[in-house]
This record gives sequence, C-alpha cells and structure tokens, in this order.
Amino acid sequence: MTQPTALFDLDGTLVESGPGIIANIRHAMHTIGRPLDEAHELNWVIGPPLRDIFARLLNGDDPALVEQAANLYRDTYDSVGLLATALYPDVLTALDAFRAAGWRLFVATSKPAKLARRILTRLEAADRFEAIYGSVDDGALSHKPELIGYIIDAQGLDAKHTVMIGDRSFDIAGAHANGVRAIGALWGYGGLAEMDQAGADAVAEQPGGLLPLASGLVRWP
Repeated sequence: MTQPTALFDLDGTLVESGPGIIANIRHAMHTIGRPLDEAHELNWVIGPPLRDIFARLLNGDDPALVEQAANLYRDTYDSVGLLATALYPDVLTALDAFRAAGWRLFVATSKPAKLARRILTRLEAADRFEAIYGSVDDGALSHKPELIGYIIDAQGLDAKHTVMIGDRSFDIAGAHANGVRAIGALWGYGGLAEMDQAGADAVAEQPGGLLPLASGLVRWP
C-alpha cells in the first residue's frame, strides 16, 4: 500500500529564519558595497532562491556581482544567520503526529540541501525526515517546481498521495506544477492573501492543524 507523503518547506514553515536571513542579506550587500537602507522592507526575501533575491536587489545588472553576493551570503550564514534561526512552536509535535499516522516526511527547500541539514541538525529535527532536499551549489533545484518533481522521481512518490506544506506562493505553485496538493502555513511569511491568490488547497493557522488537513487532501488509503 502506498504511504501518504508530506513535503515540508523550511523557512517560514519549519523554522522562523527571517531575522537571520535578513541580517545576512544586509551583511552581504554591505560587503559588496551596495548597502541597503534600514527602512528597506525585506520580508519578501524569505522563500525565493538566493540568486533570484540578489538579482532583484541588484536590478539584475551585474551577474558577477549577484554571484559574489550569493557566495558571501553562504560563507557567512553560519556566523550571521544560523544562530538567529529557531523552530516554530509545536513543529516537532506536528511532525511526530504525522509519523505516528504512517506518513513519509521530506524537506523540500530552495536553500542549499547541506545548509538545511545543518540547520535542522542543530535544532534536533533532522531525524524526523527520511531525507532533506534542497538546491545544489550550481543553483540546480532551487525552484520549487523542479525540486518537487525531482523528489517525486527520486523517491518514487505518487502525487495523489503527496501534499506540500509551505508558507509562500512558490510552494503552492511548485506543488501544483507536479499534480500535488498544497497547504499554506499561515504562521510563516506569506499570509492568507498570498495563499488565496496562489490557490492553496487548504490553509493551516498552526502546525497542529496540518495533519487533519493533509489527511483530507491525499487520496489514501
């Protein structure tokens, strides 16, 4: 019998990483000589691929500078961003409830996979997942449609028995591109309006509400 499967976004879904990400973005931009005004609103940077973020901040006019900023971000994340990252309340309890109900769990993040592993290992949550998937050094798998498709193929998943859980429109769109239903995590950075516009199949206000919603979306058994 095919087991139901849940794919979890990382930033804004499992972990509250906004303060660390924003601090590290500012640090990278300052280091390359393009500092951001303190009034510059940056919540939008939580979720998109890193190169896309810096391309937007730098107006896409210098690919080499985009790459330099992205590399600086990666090199300094452990000392600037990682320590400001924490699990959302009740996330571990929700993950344990999924596992007790027979679900397979995976992480699907635009972050580099090796960084996602470090974050979840530090927070003692990595062992809740069969595998942690994310982008690789050359930028491949940084967009959710290709990443989710890759996970489905790699794990032999059935899209009908799979649900994606995330807080941004990228998560919803990536799931739907692969025939997977998606739940919006309202405690993250996207909000209800973004989830509605993206066409989320359901929304959860707290991690504890995820399992009943996910069970209603997958056709299993």
